[in-house]
Amino acid sequence: MLITNKIETLTKRRSVAITISAVFAGSLLLALLARLSIPVPFSPVPITGQTFGILFLGTVLGSRIGTLSVIMYISEGLMGLPVFAGGSMGFLCLLGPTGGYLIGFIPAVYLAGYLSEKGFINNISTTLITMIFGTIVIFIFGISWLAVTAGFNTALSIGLYPYLPGAAVKIILATVVAYSINRFNK
Repeated sequence: MLITNKIETLTKRRSVAITISAVFAGSLLLALLARLSIPVPFSPVPITGQTFGILFLGTVLGSRIGTLSVIMYISEGLMGLPVFAGGSMGFLCLLGPTGGYLIGFIPAVYLAGYLSEKGFINNISTTLITMIFGTIVIFIFGISWLAVTAGFNTALSIGLYPYLPGAAVKIILATVVAYSINRFNK
């Protein structure tokens, strides 16, 4: 009986360690994708690979661990680590023009993870739909926040329309990667 209890305790500790490692790795991935930002001259919103990262984390880590990764990433930036786009950091980033996108990462990763857990990445069409929905959530939050200071039409012209081609590429890439990983794990 004592050996069984020790094995159960070790298994729980290992599970906690793996979860913490996955959360940390997810936040690190987002920080790296943010550092690869490209400033856009006509917009306060840079081009980053973070949308891909959010979709990837949701489908690979699931709704809970993916969400924890994003919350950890945002917390790191709020604590002063230079993890946001262009090496920026601090609470003012959430209040700035990209704050809505950052906050939108949380429901987007949760949605992608939830749909993944419900089997939406079992075929290529529903994987694509999952990625589209996650991206739409990010844009809804980002444009809504940007519209507070710039107005709705301006927010669309500097925060959505120019980014649609890149979003399409990230959606396709995330779809292929997530679907391939899912097929490999079967």
